[in-house]
Amino acid sequence: MVVTLMVAGAAVGVVPQLQATDAPAASGTTTFERASLTSLVEPVSAIIAEKAGARRELRRKAEKAAEARESVEVPPGSGEGRRIVFSETAQRVWLVGDDGQAVRTYLVSGSKFDNLDPGTYAVQSKTRHATAFDASGSMEFFVRFATGYSAPIGFHTVPVDNAGRLEQTKKQLGTPTSAGCVRQWRDDALALWEFAPVGTKVVVTA
Repeated sequence: MVVTLMVAGAAVGVVPQLQATDAPAASGTTTFERASLTSLVEPVSAIIAEKAGARRELRRKAEKAAEARESVEVPPGSGEGRRIVFSETAQRVWLVGDDGQAVRTYLVSGSKFDNLDPGTYAVQSKTRHATAFDASGSMEFFVRFATGYSAPIGFHTVPVDNAGRLEQTKKQLGTPTSAGCVRQWRDDALALWEFAPVGTKVVVTA
């Protein structure tokens, strides 16, 4: 009997509480519903803000890269004297004379992968006609200046595949499209070939 009364009393105390919790609020939602909505909205808002920030950063980088591609000025801090300068951001090469002035500059297509660190290098060797490391095609005027994960890295013409087709167009220069090297249009590749004997300094900037 005592146990029955206690359970009944507890039920009487609990039911009004549940009823009060479930009672519609003035806004048309219950306290529980408002709490649930808040727990959903806050993470979603944070994700939206994070994605918006990432989009702004990507846009800023794209604008910076576009400005760099259009600039023909030799990058500051790229050394002194006769040298080749390659900017990974601008996807541009400068052939710099002894007086520090660019004698030629042009857009190129560097690697799609992060396989070349900024720094100072030197021309190691030159090959008039070369074959791709995976035998997928060939290129001309190969000027090597670094070693990648599995193959040399250098400047050369846009490769021609085994069917005789260019692997990219001239309009695509200025964007990274290669598997490791720096692709150039043929007249630019010939100019660099003639400009750079073995030992010529090569400066890679970020």
